[in-house]
Amino acid sequence: MADPAALVGAISDQRAEHGIPHSVSCCVLGVSEAWFYKWRRRPTGPTTREVRRARLEERITYLFRRSGDTYGSPRITLDLWAEGWKVSVNTVAEVMADLGLQGRKPPRRRRSLTWQGKRQAARDLVGRRFDAVAPNVLWVGDMTEIDTGEGKLYLATVIDLFSRRLLGYAMGVNHDAALVAASLKMAVTTRGGTVDGVIFHRLNLVSTAVRPTTSCVTGWAWCSPWDASGRHWTTPPRSRSTR
Repeated sequence: MADPAALVGAISDQRAEHGIPHSVSCCVLGVSEAWFYKWRRRPTGPTTREVRRARLEERITYLFRRSGDTYGSPRITLDLWAEGWKVSVNTVAEVMADLGLQGRKPPRRRRSLTWQGKRQAARDLVGRRFDAVAPNVLWVGDMTEIDTGEGKLYLATVIDLFSRRLLGYAMGVNHDAALVAASLKMAVTTRGGTVDGVIFHRLNLVSTAVRPTTSCVTGWAWCSPWDASGRHWTTPPRSRSTR
């Protein structure tokens, strides 16, 4: 269809200049009389709603830029309410979508899989001094989460701080005590099963001394001793290790 304003003007001109009825002109031009009269009565300038919409878009754009392109529709709506605007969050979200404005989402908080617990942790035997003067003096360990195509996988490691050698490791689908025990068991076996007095330290500054026939793991709120043969000793579950 041609420009509606031009069609309305042409139909009106035919009536004024040649006396042709509006109905005839509308029929020739393929438009209805109802459409013609509707457009004829339409205001020439923008409507009140269009003016308000334009002002709203201007304020939303200003508030969004002022926030460093970070505010979303809820926060901008609060600012608009403070200025006296009567507008809903849904309307603000619709306007922002039309303008291509998208607030920056806050970073997702990582859910921790470890906790301190109510029991007192073992005494720190390292004091942030991570220089070992000989092998089997200070070991450190940690747990790492690995994303794979089949799901999450966890890796527990034990490193000797003197040589920086990886002494033991274990991988599994569960972030639990058994995985840590397996990595520390491998480390003890790597050093021949005799590691009298070596300190095992985790990054949360919890450490314990490892004795010839027992090895305690701390920092994960449990202790599981064994000897070089891998035979587990009877130990109360979820107890903190001590020297």
